[in-house]
Amino acid sequence: MFTLQSPPPELKVLSRDLSWLRFNARVLQEAQSPAVPLLERLKFLAIFSSNLDEFFKVRVATLRRLAKLKKKTRAKLSEQPKRVLKEVLAEVARQQEEFGATFREQLLPALNDHRIHLISEAELTDAQREWTRQYFQKNVRDLLSPVALDETLHHLFLKDQAVYLTFFLSEPRERKAKTEAERVLVMELPTKRHGGRFVRLPDEGDERYVLFLDDVIRVGAAELFPAYEQVMVNAIKLSRDAELDIEEEVSGDLMEKIRSSLAKRATGFPARLLFDPRMPAEALRAIKQKTGITDEELVEGSRYHNFRDFFGFPDFGETSFHYPEWPALAHPTLPRTGSLLDAIGQRDHLLHPPYQSFDYVTRLLREAATDPRVSGISITLYRVASKSAVVKALLKAAKHGKQVTAVVELKARFDEESNLFWADKLKRAGAHVVFTPPELKCHSKLLLIARREADETTRRYGYFSTGNFNESTAGLYTDHGLFTADERLTRESAAVFDYLLDQSTVPALEHLLVAPFGLRPGLNALIDYEIKQAKKGKDASIILKVNAIEDEGMIAKLYEASKAGVRIELIVRGIGRLLPGLPECSATIQQRGLVDRYLEHSRVYVFGHGGEEKVYVSSADWMTRNLDRRVEVAFPILDDGLRAEVRHLLDLQRRDNVKARDFDNNFIEAAEGEKPLRAQEATYAWLKGLKRRLAKKQ
Repeated sequence: MFTLQSPPPELKVLSRDLSWLRFNARVLQEAQSPAVPLLERLKFLAIFSSNLDEFFKVRVATLRRLAKLKKKTRAKLSEQPKRVLKEVLAEVARQQEEFGATFREQLLPALNDHRIHLISEAELTDAQREWTRQYFQKNVRDLLSPVALDETLHHLFLKDQAVYLTFFLSEPRERKAKTEAERVLVMELPTKRHGGRFVRLPDEGDERYVLFLDDVIRVGAAELFPAYEQVMVNAIKLSRDAELDIEEEVSGDLMEKIRSSLAKRATGFPARLLFDPRMPAEALRAIKQKTGITDEELVEGSRYHNFRDFFGFPDFGETSFHYPEWPALAHPTLPRTGSLLDAIGQRDHLLHPPYQSFDYVTRLLREAATDPRVSGISITLYRVASKSAVVKALLKAAKHGKQVTAVVELKARFDEESNLFWADKLKRAGAHVVFTPPELKCHSKLLLIARREADETTRRYGYFSTGNFNESTAGLYTDHGLFTADERLTRESAAVFDYLLDQSTVPALEHLLVAPFGLRPGLNALIDYEIKQAKKGKDASIILKVNAIEDEGMIAKLYEASKAGVRIELIVRGIGRLLPGLPECSATIQQRGLVDRYLEHSRVYVFGHGGEEKVYVSSADWMTRNLDRRVEVAFPILDDGLRAEVRHLLDLQRRDNVKARDFDNNFIEAAEGEKPLRAQEATYAWLKGLKRRLAKKQ
């Protein structure tokens, strides 16, 4: 979101949106890499496409709304939306062209080399065409319901993100009074009802053939409209504005606002209409007329849309088409059976999903649900799985008489509906469900368990994480989680929950850095310490691993530190507005990014602190929204061994010379005599041997 505060005129930053597009370009690089297994390359194309859809739904839609503001209001923005929008659309067009070339010139030939042929209806042999025609009759025809775009239709509504096929009919076979010379019809492509986007044709020897569902319909189109000689079939797809626009709302029933906003989302303003450039002008004109879409929203696409459907491309049972399996590892210090609460009571433990199993979190919740000495469970829920084992454990705890407090975030974009569902379930089970006020989103990941010990005292057990309580994404996103009963941290976690229940009192905290009241000043103080060290001629350093650096105040602070001589290393997955390596302000700053099989999601802040490093792990990126408008928690790693563990894993990413890119998206290659090091692969191998190494030390 654009800030209404003008940045210092000397502050040099990259546009947030252009920076995000640089990240998506790194995703596209993975699709282009021959070193990535074949079907994983197709999945990266699907991720690229899905990312771009969300970008249009949220960011481009926001830019267009901002561009329509009055001139005086626009002048207060940190970036001029009209100019940024023009630059963004130009870069999107360039990437879309590169995307198409990657698919046509690299991936289709690579599939062919493996005797897999994704063909169009024009490439079918007579025998394949007949098989496809019969398949259409048996499996597809009854799923179709075209709508005529004629005078009887006053308005055409297109669903968000759905692919539609347009039919342009011409050259009637018989000249009858009731037969129009030309007709335009449209229908939704029935991907879900069909069971997928792709149809596998019969093999021919060792050769395997796949057809888009779109092309199956093209083959059968003549039978749908027998009265016309010519039937042209083209694809379109609409992305609608998905921004909820409720952050500034501060009154009324939040849940009802969310429900209302969800209802509006389906009918949101069009952000982009992708269309096949070979579509007849008459058909496109009819679509525009019946939908109200203007030329501003039109974007040339290709013959096929929704490449995210390639997540469902047939795998033919070929294991070599996928990454080698990395089964989730058992934790080296947590028991496979027996009490997790007891183990956490004895010492701290770090969990690293997806390398290590997330099941330890759900096991802990299930144990707490039935432990007669557990009196209460408090948790923050930002995004949960569709069949959430986490929430099911909380429901079980409530049924066993535990006091369950769940802070449920209703403004987690695209997960609001799921969160409403689980919130209702928890309420009905007797849990205390808390919703943060509209202006304050809870993004922190906290779990706190209160348990009566043998000596009748109450002890708290905590789990602090960078990742959501979501077992589905825990298999895809790299995160760090800390199990601890350290009173220094659990006492302050309890204070954060108190704040979430009542924002009237800001807690005094010594160890946790908590937004929106303590994270920014805490980070500034830590950076100031490094600046003082550098000015004294002492060693001073900062290492940051985040998803995004966007906040102009923090960027200015890092520039100040660089000018003082502080060495700064940035590992930024996504948005990075800071410009590294500029002689006048960022000469000591280096930046790299990492894209590999798992999505990098953990945030780690390391400050040299005069040789006594301070290491914080956090849910927060360095974005204005995270620092000022969200409840975020950065927690210190106090145990020396675990702090060394985090640093080692971070160092692997700092040394990556296989999947790391520099600020300009160039791959960082191994120096002469240096061995290749792929951080995620090395992380899995290191964690696999961790139990053995720990045993040797004892």
